[in-house]
Amino acid sequence: MNGADTAWIIVATALVLFMTLPGLALFYGGLVRARNVLSVFMHVYAIACLMSILWLALGYSIAFGPGESGYFGGFERAFLTGVTADNLSGTLPEILFFAFQMTFAIITPALIAGAYVERIGFGFVLLFSAIWMLVVYAPVVHWIWGGGFLADGGIFGEIGVRDFAGGIVVHETAGLAALVLAVLLGARTNSTTPPHNPGMVMIGAAMLWVGWFGFNGGSQLAADGGAAMALTVTHISAAAASLSWGLWEKIKYGKVSLVGVVTGTIAGLASITPASGFVGPVAALIIGSVAGILCQEAVNLIRNKARIDDTLDVFAVHGVGGIFGTLMIIVFGSDVSAAAQLSGLAIVGVWTIVMTYLIAKAVMQITPLRVDEETEEQGLDINVHGERAYDMSS
Repeated sequence: MNGADTAWIIVATALVLFMTLPGLALFYGGLVRARNVLSVFMHVYAIACLMSILWLALGYSIAFGPGESGYFGGFERAFLTGVTADNLSGTLPEILFFAFQMTFAIITPALIAGAYVERIGFGFVLLFSAIWMLVVYAPVVHWIWGGGFLADGGIFGEIGVRDFAGGIVVHETAGLAALVLAVLLGARTNSTTPPHNPGMVMIGAAMLWVGWFGFNGGSQLAADGGAAMALTVTHISAAAASLSWGLWEKIKYGKVSLVGVVTGTIAGLASITPASGFVGPVAALIIGSVAGILCQEAVNLIRNKARIDDTLDVFAVHGVGGIFGTLMIIVFGSDVSAAAQLSGLAIVGVWTIVMTYLIAKAVMQITPLRVDEETEEQGLDINVHGERAYDMSS
C-alpha cells in the first residue's frame, strides 16, 4: 500500500460523491419548474442510495470480479466476499478502490435522470436504475476498466480502448440511455418553461466542476504527475467550453446566459473526461473550445430539429461530449488505436441502446413509466412526494 496514493483516492472518492450529492441534484433541480424541484432531488438522492447497496451486492463483482470471462466479472466478489482492509488493488486498499468506483456507479444512472424529470413515475426510476446499473453499466465497466474484451490484450490486441475516466463507460452509456427514455416517454405537456432558479443551476455546476477533479484526477489511482496533469487539463477544458458556449450564444442570439455558460462548463468536463489522462493543456484548450459549440448545436438538433424532449439535454451534453472526447484521444493522444476507439464506441452504444429499451419495456409491465396528466400539471413534488420546495403563500 502507498500512503500518498491512498490519501489522494480517499479525497477523490469524496469529491466524486460530491458531484452527485449535492452537485448534480442542484444543477438539475434549478433547471426544472418550481413544482418539480423536490422530485428531482428525490430522484438523485434515492438513486445514490440504491446504487450504493447494489454496487456492494453485485455491481462491483460484475465489474471487477476475477471471473475469467472477458464479458462478465462473475459473482466471487458479491457483497465484498474475501475483501478485507488488508487486500490491495495496485497500491490501494481494495476496499478504497471499491468505494471510489462506487461513486462512479452512483453518478452514471443519476445523470440519466435529467432526461425524464417532470413526468416520470418514481417507482419506474428506482426499478429501471437498479436493473440498468447491473445489466448495462457494470458489464461495460468490466469490458473497458476491468480487463474485459475491450481492454488491453482483448479483441484489439495490446492496445485496447482508451477511456481514462468515463467518456464511454459513464457519459456515452448515460447519454444514450437518456435519449432512449426520452423517446419512450414523449414530450412534457409544456416543455417551454424556463429554469426556475438559474442561480441554483450555477451553484450545482460549480460543485460538479470541483468534484470533477476527483473524477478525472482520481482515475490515475495514484498521487503523481499524471493525476496533476489530468486535474489541470480538466480545468482548462471546462473553462474553454464555458467561454465558447457563451460566445456562440452571443453570436447566435445576441445575449450570453448564465445557464448557457455553466452548461458549457459541463460540456467541457464531459468532453475531457475520456482524454484527461492522455492529453496536455493545449489539447484540452482545443477540446473544450470545440465542445462548447458542438454540444450547444447538439442541444439545438435534439430539442428543436428532432423534437425529442430530453428535458435537461443529457444526450447533447454528456453523450455527445463523451463521444467527442473519446474520438479526440485519436487526434491528440499517443499509443492509441483508432479502430479500438471507434469499435468501442459502437459496441457499447449498441449494447446500451438495446438493453435500455428492453429494460424500460420490462419495467413498464411492473410500474407505470409516466405519471398521469393531472400529476404532471400540478407537479410531482406535492402529488408524488407530498411536499413543496417553496412556500407559495408567503
